Amino acid sequence: MTHFQTDAVHAGYKSHEHNNAGAVPIYQSSAFTFDSAEHAAKLFNLEEFGNIYTRINNPTQDILEKRVTALEGGSASLALSSGLSAQFLAITNICSAGDNFISASHLYGGSYTQFDVTFRKIGIDTRFFNADKPEEIETLIDDNTRAIYYETLSNPAFSIIDFDKISAIAKKYHIPVIVDNTVPSPVLFKPFEHGANIIVHSLTKYLGGHGTSVGGIIVDGGNFDWGKTNRFPSLTQPSKGYHGLIFNDVFGKNCPFGNIAFAIKARVEGLRDYGPAISPFNAFQIIQGIETVYLRVQYQSKNIIKLAEYLENHSKVKKVFAPFLKSSKYKENFDKYFKNGAPGILSFELKEGLPAGEKFVEGVKIALHETNLGDSRTIVTHPASTTHRQLTEEGKKSAGVTPGLIRVSLGLEHIDDIISDFDQAIG
Repeated sequence: MTHFQTDAVHAGYKSHEHNNAGAVPIYQSSAFTFDSAEHAAKLFNLEEFGNIYTRINNPTQDILEKRVTALEGGSASLALSSGLSAQFLAITNICSAGDNFISASHLYGGSYTQFDVTFRKIGIDTRFFNADKPEEIETLIDDNTRAIYYETLSNPAFSIIDFDKISAIAKKYHIPVIVDNTVPSPVLFKPFEHGANIIVHSLTKYLGGHGTSVGGIIVDGGNFDWGKTNRFPSLTQPSKGYHGLIFNDVFGKNCPFGNIAFAIKARVEGLRDYGPAISPFNAFQIIQGIETVYLRVQYQSKNIIKLAEYLENHSKVKKVFAPFLKSSKYKENFDKYFKNGAPGILSFELKEGLPAGEKFVEGVKIALHETNLGDSRTIVTHPASTTHRQLTEEGKKSAGVTPGLIRVSLGLEHIDDIISDFDQAIG
């Protein structure tokens, strides 16, 4: 078994299978030719794996998927056009109208809105629980519950759930755990080692790491038995779209390629029918980012502690929110689960509130005032007016967003330059 750093550079790619190209090629083609009519029929019948049309799969995309699968320790992956599309397909892959799933309320604003507004429009109910009280989950479970969802490090509250406690509840009721591992990335946390069954990422963030390309991915852990109960008919009953094929029978735990039923169904039904395909060029760009993710995240992890200490000691800063600080109520869970370092992101409140926060984001000269994170450049964001603007006041409070909160995603600049920039912006 190779190490993480080696997999980040090599996993999923063999040069002799791609005309001996040392670097991963971009397969900028919308479609692929068939060897024969029989070959085409086998591909469309899911009797053989191969390339058909870039809306469903593409060789560059395939390498990206295999690489992230290796880094997370899963069985298969599906790369998509964005993190929100990955999240959407992960949920709708097992939820239909009348079903529900249970989610922690501490979420990225776009996720909260998708869960609280868009899913309800299509008849899927989201039941929120307090991330600090995982025991609430059991009171929300019923016969139509299909999943439990949370972020491994919430954005921008930066709460850390007791992962093992949630996994125990999920196992008790045989419900899969779907987690967003975007912020820690697999460099800092491995959700499958703590009971997760499905992982989603915004590839735009730390895995891509350079702010150039949007993408998302679903990683199937291959560690859930979909046929153990009758909760998952979309996987255990005949599919109308594939002449009665039962995904769990063909691609479940008895499949020679591993338990990949969830990932296969998400591709051949979800991606095929909804169409949020990742472009080959974006897949290529994200692969380039993955090659350096270990180095970037470790560098940011070291420097975020210095930035947090500076902010905590600043006379105009009211509070710093970072799970690795002694002042954080999540410090115990951080020490328990994050053995490989601190995520390069934090938030803070200035004593003078909203006006001071607005002055700060407008005053930085090196850091960028954007809504992205996980970039090679330091980014500052005011969540209440951007990422969480559409939420109600109650929703903002539930997500951990206050009027003057500033989120910081630390980049690769020298930490002394960033501290100097923040110092002049705070004034």
